[in-house]
Amino acid sequence: MTKETVKNLLEKENYTCVIANSAQVFTSRTRGVRPLVQFVQSGEIPAGCVAADKVVGKATASLYVLLKIRALYAKVISKPALALLNAQGIETAYETLVPHIINRTGDGICPFEQTVLGMEDPQTSYKAILNKMQEIGISLEN
Repeated sequence: MTKETVKNLLEKENYTCVIANSAQVFTSRTRGVRPLVQFVQSGEIPAGCVAADKVVGKATASLYVLLKIRALYAKVISKPALALLNAQGIETAYETLVPHIINRTGDGICPFEQTVLGMEDPQTSYKAILNKMQEIGISLEN
């Protein structure tokens, strides 16, 4: 699949994220980092997929690096996320580039982006994301 195909699927079906290759499509309508953490933990997503996502902050970008995607389309992406993806050689297209991802109440930076801002290693970021999820009570269960 191409970035254009997963982008169209993201928008048409109102998913929050779509990850695909020529044989499989993985989707979610759950907001935030939880679906990507679940995908990382499952180990079921093969390397080399393309992805589309509504909102990509640096935490989400770190998870996409761990998933070994080759290309990403984002409706909204933060500058730190774009820098990380570029440094990892992941082809990235987007609609809107923002300084940071804003939290859901609109009064500050997303807690996950804030948590990983100073981190460059995706594995270190992943551990910090898991700790933040536990700290604020986000379960990995559906």
